[in-house]
Amino acid sequence: VSCIPHPSMNRFPLKSTSSAARRPRKSSRTTRSRRSSSKTRGVLPRFSKQAHVLAIRLAWIAAIGLVCYLVYIYGVAPYTSRWQALYGKETYPEGYSIRGIDISHHQGEIDWSKLAAAKIGDERVCFIIIKATEGKDFLDDNFNDNFYQAREYGFLRGAYHYFKPLVPASAQAKYFLKQVHLEEGDLPPVLDLEPYPSQVEKMGGAVGMWKRVRNWLQIVEQQTGMQPILYVSQTFVNRYLDAAPDIKHTYPVWIARYGEYKPDVKLWIWQLAPDGHVAGIHGTVDINVFNGYEREFKQWLTTVRKR
Repeated sequence: VSCIPHPSMNRFPLKSTSSAARRPRKSSRTTRSRRSSSKTRGVLPRFSKQAHVLAIRLAWIAAIGLVCYLVYIYGVAPYTSRWQALYGKETYPEGYSIRGIDISHHQGEIDWSKLAAAKIGDERVCFIIIKATEGKDFLDDNFNDNFYQAREYGFLRGAYHYFKPLVPASAQAKYFLKQVHLEEGDLPPVLDLEPYPSQVEKMGGAVGMWKRVRNWLQIVEQQTGMQPILYVSQTFVNRYLDAAPDIKHTYPVWIARYGEYKPDVKLWIWQLAPDGHVAGIHGTVDINVFNGYEREFKQWLTTVRKR
């Protein structure tokens, strides 16, 4: 009898119905999500702290840069040769008594009567080189008037062409010759060559650039009977002029070099400041000197001027 189960008892025991047993099992997705959230909460503070440190460093760099700029503008610039003209302290190197300027429409309307009596330092303005053309279709707005007035007021005058790297050199030379009519006593035509390194690459490097430049020089020389002057910067000289020894040793060079009084190449005209002041011209103007004495200047003129 004891072996027979009570009718109220189940032969097989029921599963536990405790609250722990009844709690649903957490899914792995929910667990991963919470872990991810906790990781994100840990990363954000670290990222925020790094961004804050970076912002502080950038602010310090900007502040230091501003201080350096102000020191240069107000402490250094007034005493360097390039910027003295801006502060009314124009000084020019000794031994360069033949002085001139180059002008374009940027100088606006010029008072030629005042310019005729003006001095650069303690010397009269001797020569003026005037922008004429650019590329194959641009004529400087003030060229014709400037070119005429320069001769009327007794200046030695010349004209320059701004070379466009990606425009055919022959087309540029023909346009310059069409617009500029040099007369007896005028200075040789000038080729203003100021390409960016990226433009030199587009021309096929230094070799391709010099091929185009030679084309312009040869066409203009044949038509005018004068050997053109090449206007370049000191940086251009350092990078490219050695690649064209025929031009370097044959054509007159007009170089832009600021802040130093002894250019390291043989040149005829030296542009020593872009910010000079001359009576008759509003604002600033480029200041140039002949690289030699008066006797040498006269000898040079006998070989280069229009006959």
